Amino acid sequence: MKLLDIFGALKKDMDVIEQQLYRSIEGDEDLLSETSLHLLKAGGKRLRPVFVLLGGKFGDYDLNKLQHVAVPLELIHSASLVHDDVIDDAGTRRGKPTVKAKWDNKIAMYTGDFIYAKALMMATTLENPELHRILAKAMVQMSIGEMEQIRDFFNTDQSVRNYLLRIRRKTALLIAISCQLGALAADAPSSVHHRLYRYGYNVGMAFQIRDDLLDLLGTEKTIGKPPGSDMRQGNITLPVIYALQEEGLRAPLLAELEQIRAAGLTADTSSAINMIRRSEGIRQSEELADRFIAKAFNALEGLPECKAKSHLKEIALFVNKRSY
Repeated sequence: MKLLDIFGALKKDMDVIEQQLYRSIEGDEDLLSETSLHLLKAGGKRLRPVFVLLGGKFGDYDLNKLQHVAVPLELIHSASLVHDDVIDDAGTRRGKPTVKAKWDNKIAMYTGDFIYAKALMMATTLENPELHRILAKAMVQMSIGEMEQIRDFFNTDQSVRNYLLRIRRKTALLIAISCQLGALAADAPSSVHHRLYRYGYNVGMAFQIRDDLLDLLGTEKTIGKPPGSDMRQGNITLPVIYALQEEGLRAPLLAELEQIRAAGLTADTSSAINMIRRSEGIRQSEELADRFIAKAFNALEGLPECKAKSHLKEIALFVNKRSY
């Protein structure tokens, strides 16, 4: 089964989620609604809402409840992207101009704040205090992850452990709670939503590692941004960290990274990319992503056999082998 087949099976409910996403940012202030709509129309995989709906399949499935989890989680993800683009000085995302590029940094920051606020407003309709606690804690951790990334810009001495802690906060936690909160909102047993959290966490870790690999292996057409964008922005990702550990490669790669740092966003990263592609860093990163996917599959063991479980397995496979 392909990812499109899974989305097709959920199309009716995902259409409702998509409509609610747009409605959630309407009104209040024309410019903020316009900038928020620009971001949402740029698209995205909408994986987080899909995880919410699939998590809900393990309990008392109620779209009226689940949409008040799925929409806020996608809005939180979207808001974080707006802020990321300001920090990274990114001109494009998914092949389209970012909010900061089309307007400016100030408008982009207020757009992100506006979307965060809309997410919290929608989530307040849910009565379960545990759900609010999990959501708030994840948002705090995401903010810490953002600060850690800024702190480690062009830090060529950072460890694999530091990298993993950072992507846990920046990416994996939101995917983990998307799976968990869908089940929680559907009143699934605690053993179920704990397993789904572990599944989502490990898929999220693999997702970010694969994202970092695509930045080095993909093309501008497939990834929607110039290859090597992470390096230009000072973000030292896992394949680079591994490559820097190779004795014969460390010195020349450090020299290339220093040149990229000096040139900024106009830097030519082709030489550094070629070095990393020839290193063991690509293979090591792929192997680590594979291990996270194996852990995700293990977390699903013990859950009842159903279409949702099969869909989660297929999504995990897609995440680890995706080319966009």
